[in-house]
Amino acid sequence: MATQKMQKNFPIAVVVIGLLILVAMNFYKTIPPGRVGVATLFGNVVAEEYTQGLHIPVNPLYRWTLFDARQKTHQETANVPSQDQLQTRLDVSVQYQIDGSMAPEILEETGDAEAAVRVHLIPKLRSLLREQGKSIVRAEDFFKEATQTTLQIALTDGLRDFLAPKGIIVTAVLIRDITLPPFIVEAIEKKKEREQAVERERAELERVRTELQQQVARAQAGKEAAAAEAERKRILADATAYEIEQINKAIASNPAYIQLQSLEALKAISKDPASKIYFMDGSSPSPLPLMHLGERPSN
Repeated sequence: MATQKMQKNFPIAVVVIGLLILVAMNFYKTIPPGRVGVATLFGNVVAEEYTQGLHIPVNPLYRWTLFDARQKTHQETANVPSQDQLQTRLDVSVQYQIDGSMAPEILEETGDAEAAVRVHLIPKLRSLLREQGKSIVRAEDFFKEATQTTLQIALTDGLRDFLAPKGIIVTAVLIRDITLPPFIVEAIEKKKEREQAVERERAELERVRTELQQQVARAQAGKEAAAAEAERKRILADATAYEIEQINKAIASNPAYIQLQSLEALKAISKDPASKIYFMDGSSPSPLPLMHLGERPSN
């Protein structure tokens, strides 16, 4: 009888144990890294948020919604009109994260994290882009560094002020790309081509100017060289004239000077293999060739 009773109660015991295990498993909750958990009980949001880690005990009847509180980036592309009625396409990136301490409030008022971005961040970003475009005079001004800096600061401040109470923390707004209207792009390219042509012409003029300066320098150097050569020749001529003058003075003052020179000439002739036979006048007071030079003719 006892065995039969135990057999009848065994399935009930198994069910009870299974229920106890199931309830025990729901008495703790593990929140993954970078997430924030928000619990709801019968449709009501629990005011306390649950940060990453293990939480014991928790109500096993809680229903959980997880918010990703890590850094994220939203990319947006919008056509922004400027004061000249032209539209410029801007690609911007918004770096943000969910404020984990406001996760219960976000869930109650807006929904999950994706809903908060869709409802609050995106419409406000588009509105700020249009508003900031109205302060820009010309579309091409978007390429100015000062304009881009001002635009980024205005977008960042505007989003922070608006989204902070909504539970979204904006860390930065970055301009990724700017696309001007096609005809402005074409005009800018033509202007660039003209500027490059002017630069090429300026470089060519500079090259010609340099060559002319080099030619002038070479001509000046040639002129100076010619003047130096003329001066050298003049000095040589003066030296030769001086030498002749001195020789003439020596001859006039000393008749034997010619005879001395004649002897030197005879020595040089005698050393020449091609020397000829010279006939001497024995009746001359100077029988050697050339020795009669410098003598005054007798009357």
